[in-house]
Amino acid sequence: MSDADLRIAENVALVRQRIADAAVRSGRTDDQITLVAVTKYVGLPEIESILKAGCNVLGESRPQQLWSKADALQDRAIQWHLIGHLQRNKTARTLPLISLMHSLDSLRLLKAVDREMTASEKTIDALLEVNVSGDTAKHGFETDKLEPILESLAGYSGIRVRGLMTMAGRTTGSKGARRDFVRLRELRDSLRPRCPDNVSLDELSMGMSGDYEIAIEEGATIVRVGSVLFEGVTPAAPDQND
Repeated sequence: MSDADLRIAENVALVRQRIADAAVRSGRTDDQITLVAVTKYVGLPEIESILKAGCNVLGESRPQQLWSKADALQDRAIQWHLIGHLQRNKTARTLPLISLMHSLDSLRLLKAVDREMTASEKTIDALLEVNVSGDTAKHGFETDKLEPILESLAGYSGIRVRGLMTMAGRTTGSKGARRDFVRLRELRDSLRPRCPDNVSLDELSMGMSGDYEIAIEEGATIVRVGSVLFEGVTPAAPDQND
């Protein structure tokens, strides 16, 4: 193994242990938490290392990067997640590559994704992005607009909504992050009885490199972790989805 392989394997082991510890604090086990390794700021060598370390669920924020990496690694057993904003003109090329879309963030995008999937006679698993922090710089549905959106999903045959996604406010610190994660969990719990058959709300995607343990304590089933997995191998870079 190369030095990069060893360092990344050590980072993955540490993150997985912290996930396990946080899961215990939330009354769950680590097999109930999905680790999405965010590869936005790394290249193919680092992705090869993360695959060797046992992470095969990879997240990309930008469709163009997802296209190129998925093409280069098409012979590998990877589950690609799109965790960033998707423009409607990129749906046709992006959707066939991913197993889960975290960022259904508007009614217009919902309609575009549904048209694309219905035309191909397929269904995409997706999460609704919710702006629980009220940060105007973030994408996502407003919390008080979500219920009618859920009710309308009964008419969407190309989308199977599996849960909700959010990002904590950028400047709120750990206390603010916990507050945002609690809000998403409580919102999910309040909406569950009103869901149509193609909406389950089982998944909560929340928590990134700086707050994934807090997110798990508050009910996250999916965490999006990037920079800490590659620490010591590539320069850390800020990312709104990691």
